[in-house]
Amino acid sequence: MILIADGGSTKTNWCLINEAGRKIHFNTEGYNPYFAKQDYIENSLRTTLPDNLDASKVDEVYYYGAGCSTDANKKIVSDAMQKVFVNAKIDVDHDLLASCRALLGDEPGFAAILGTGTNTCLYDGNEITLNIDSLGYFLGDEGSGSYIGKRLLADYMKGFMPKGLSESFFNIYGLSNEDIFDNIYNKPLPNRFCASFSKFLYDFKTVYQEYTEDVVDTAFTAFFEKLVTHYPNYKKHLLNVVGSVGYSFRDRLSVVADKYEMGVGKIIRSPIDDLVDYHLSKK
Repeated sequence: MILIADGGSTKTNWCLINEAGRKIHFNTEGYNPYFAKQDYIENSLRTTLPDNLDASKVDEVYYYGAGCSTDANKKIVSDAMQKVFVNAKIDVDHDLLASCRALLGDEPGFAAILGTGTNTCLYDGNEITLNIDSLGYFLGDEGSGSYIGKRLLADYMKGFMPKGLSESFFNIYGLSNEDIFDNIYNKPLPNRFCASFSKFLYDFKTVYQEYTEDVVDTAFTAFFEKLVTHYPNYKKHLLNVVGSVGYSFRDRLSVVADKYEMGVGKIIRSPIDDLVDYHLSKK
């Protein structure tokens, strides 16, 4: 049996290909090794894998994950998974490579992630040739869910959010400023906490269109200004994107891309189906 996974900081999409060639999809939480360490990953997998999945019968695991860009971080994830999938060959790589393979296959081009976090690269059809570091939740991740969430939370706490939207925010979440500070500075996974509020903005985007477009367009403009435009000859490439934020706000992403004279290519919410097809084509 083969397991293929695309892991963001919030959620991991898995596909099991069993002995009969049947594809079985399921989800677990995300395992970014900058935030989740080996014991946490191992324990989470043991409690969230489907009950009918016999981990000892898995032969191969191909895991692409957020934060898996260094050998040390790959080892954290690989060691945790080896404890669970004891008889499997474990292959851990960066989620950006998964995005390239899902979006572009064997063709060269530009690929980006706009989910909980942000990442971008140039791809030659086989490997990533240039990657400008997005610097993560604290220093960058422009255009991401966490970036948008931080703006929303700041507007809410400062009283800059439209009154009706602010009231809806409190009615749904019941968060005080002290609660928000506690989640950001004291509790684990602050990036995931901030990114969770991008869905709130999406849910109210029709009612508060002007505010939503300002927040999202500002985030995507920063994405272009701080990342995309620094790639050589970026205008000759199409903007190919994977991730919930890029997909949910793809209309605004197209508007901003047009301002920077960059055409839009493939935009998908999750790479897992295309990623599975890529791996099966290599068998």
